[in-house]
Amino acid sequence: MVRTLLIRGMLAGLVAGVVYFVFAFVFGEPTIEAAIAYEEQLAVAAGAASDGAPLVSRGVQATIGLAVAALVYGVAIGGLFALVYAVIYGRVGRLSPRATAAVTALVAFVVISLVPFLKYPANPPASSIDETIGQRTGLYVVMILFSVVLAVGAILLGRRLLERWGAWNATLIGAGAYVVAVGIVGLLMRPIDETPPDFPAVVLYDFRLASIGGQLVLWATLGLVFGALVDGRVRRYPIPA
Repeated sequence: MVRTLLIRGMLAGLVAGVVYFVFAFVFGEPTIEAAIAYEEQLAVAAGAASDGAPLVSRGVQATIGLAVAALVYGVAIGGLFALVYAVIYGRVGRLSPRATAAVTALVAFVVISLVPFLKYPANPPASSIDETIGQRTGLYVVMILFSVVLAVGAILLGRRLLERWGAWNATLIGAGAYVVAVGIVGLLMRPIDETPPDFPAVVLYDFRLASIGGQLVLWATLGLVFGALVDGRVRRYPIPA
């Protein structure tokens, strides 16, 4: 069963990757072009010499490069999603296969994408310092790890309180504990604010909106497609005790 779920998860991830590519191309690429234009204007104003043609043209980056990255990312996320689904199905509530997939995708979006984004939002080109990319990436990954660990802890807390407080209250307590804990972690972690004062606010806003919107589209598509693919098959297996 796990092998079948893995295959279907990767297939759902492939579909989600295609949808993500379309969204990123339509809404994300224009903001990147605007940020690059701002960077070029700064270079001209400073009289800096051009570094020459890039190894990979912007046309290839925005089409083939983006498509390959989106598909590989989608398939990888889909496989991991299927493994998590196989572990939690029937063990966290008595939801149907479709509902379990949808809830899992929603929780994954919040924990893996939304919460780290709120602390360290994505930045377009020319809005941050190139020398700090390693540090910024490291902090972002640490925030994801903290968020995942705290989410698992919140789920375990909810399960411990289930019999005494009921499903609804246990879920609220677990969710509240996660929000408080991840909020404290976010406050303690180092902030990053490198955006130049004269960077176009509209470009920054649109890029960040497209970034988190793409993640929402990816996870929503993955949850819906995966739920449709496994609904009939999973129902033939007993829910684990």
